[in-house]
Amino acid sequence: MEFRQSSIKGLVEIIPRLFRDERGVFFESYTEKLFKENGINAVFVQDNQSFSVKNVLRGLHFQRPPFAQGKLVRVIKGKVLDVAVDIRKDSPTYGQHEAVVLDAEECNMFYVPEGFAHGFLALEETIFVYKCTNYYHKESESGIIWDDPDLKINWGIKNPLISGKDLELGRLRDLKFAN
Repeated sequence: MEFRQSSIKGLVEIIPRLFRDERGVFFESYTEKLFKENGINAVFVQDNQSFSVKNVLRGLHFQRPPFAQGKLVRVIKGKVLDVAVDIRKDSPTYGQHEAVVLDAEECNMFYVPEGFAHGFLALEETIFVYKCTNYYHKESESGIIWDDPDLKINWGIKNPLISGKDLELGRLRDLKFAN
């Protein structure tokens, strides 16, 4: 596996070694020892999966402490533009984001630690899976509106399909919580 550190501390793109032949492809999607050797000491407690049609945008979501979640995300079908926004108030990269294209054909993954808002745009019909470091806690869920002008995220789309709940999210500058 190759671990590509982002310019934003904590964000890591992981590119597995693929073994392809006439039968298909095999790869290791998680090896605790390799992750720890590359600075990811996460303990995952929950796996989630979603299906999205093309142009669905989910996010930008996070959970407030003490229920904050780190996530190891990837797609098993399709392709997404995956985005993480630093919401750690004491971070020199607060309010900055990193965007990575996750592609089922490439089998790449993205590690998003606690302290980040996370979202993705389905670039095609997609099955998205992610491991979490904490359990879902409804009362702690929060988020940032996808098109917050202060974030300057280039989603490459003007009118994505978004849930009513996500359309009600506020801007980063208005958050009462940012850790």
